[in-house]
Amino acid sequence: MRNYIGLIHKDAGSDYGVSFPDFPGLVTAGVDLDDARSMAEEALALHVEGLVGDGEAVPEPLSLEAIMSDPDNKDGVAFWLR
Repeated sequence: MRNYIGLIHKDAGSDYGVSFPDFPGLVTAGVDLDDARSMAEEALALHVEGLVGDGEAVPEPLSLEAIMSDPDNKDGVAFWLR
């Protein structure tokens, strides 16, 4: 599997949210950072599995520079997933 970037987001009083710039609309969350990462790995794997199963193209990962240059991503903290 390719390496993709997840973005962790945290608002006061909320869980840690994770979004995936390469897969708009794919989001997950966890009660702490470890849980968020675990949930992100699972969500990404299931999403890619579904795309492949449906015969859809799996996108090439965007670069960190491309992701972080998008103003919508400026508040996220990037981490890599496989």
